Amino acid sequence: MPNMKLNTLYTSLLMMVLLMGCSAENSQKPEPAVESTEKQAVATPDSSLRILFLGDSITAGFGLGEDLAFPALLQAQITESGYSAKVSNAGISGDTSTGGLARTDWLLQSKVDILVLELGGNDGLRGIDLSLTRSNLRGIVEKTQMAWPDVRIIMVGMIIPPNLGHEYTRDFSAMYPELATSLGTGFFPFTPENLEGILDSMQPDGIHPTEEGHRIIAATLWKTLEPVVQDLS
Repeated sequence: MPNMKLNTLYTSLLMMVLLMGCSAENSQKPEPAVESTEKQAVATPDSSLRILFLGDSITAGFGLGEDLAFPALLQAQITESGYSAKVSNAGISGDTSTGGLARTDWLLQSKVDILVLELGGNDGLRGIDLSLTRSNLRGIVEKTQMAWPDVRIIMVGMIIPPNLGHEYTRDFSAMYPELATSLGTGFFPFTPENLEGILDSMQPDGIHPTEEGHRIIAATLWKTLEPVVQDLS
C-alpha cells in the first residue's frame, strides 16, 4: 500500500510539472500581429523645376519691387507657356560676387535645376581686383555643380562704364564669356547690343532698368532660357 501511495504521488507531481510546462510555453508564444488600419503618408516630391536667379540690384528689381523685376516676368512667361517651373529670386541690392559666394551654400539646400547667375557688376563699379571676382564666380558655379550635378547654368555677362580705365573695363567684360566657356555654362550678354532698347529704358541713375527695361531683359533672356526649360521638362 505505501508503494501504491508513493506511485500515485509521483504520478500527480509529474502531471503537475507537465501542465505547468505547457502553460509556460503557451505564455511565451508571441501574440499574432494586429494589422494596422492606418495608411502611411507618402511624400510626393515636387516635380516642378526650380530656377534660381542669383544676382544683385538688377535681379532684385531696384526702384521697382521684386514683382516687376525680370525674374517675376519670366515666371509669368513660364506659366503662360505651360511649363511647370518655379522661379526663386535671390537678388540683393548692392551684392558683390563675394556676397553671392557666401550665400551659395544656403541657397543650394533646396533643389536647383537652373541657375541664372547675374553678379559682378558691383565688383566692377568698385574696382575690385578681377582675380577675386573671377574666383568668386567660379566658386559659385562649381559649388552649384557639385551640389546638383545635373544643374544647367546661365552666366550673365555684365559690362561697366569706362571710369576705371580701358584695360580694366575690357578685361572685366571679357571675364564672363571666358568663365562660361571654361566652366561649361550657358552665356547671356547683358549688353546694349543684345538688349535692344535697354539704353532708353534706364532709371535716372543710368544703372538700373525701368519697368520697360525689365520687360526687355525678360523677353530677351527668355530666348536663351526657354530651350533649357523645355529640355528639362
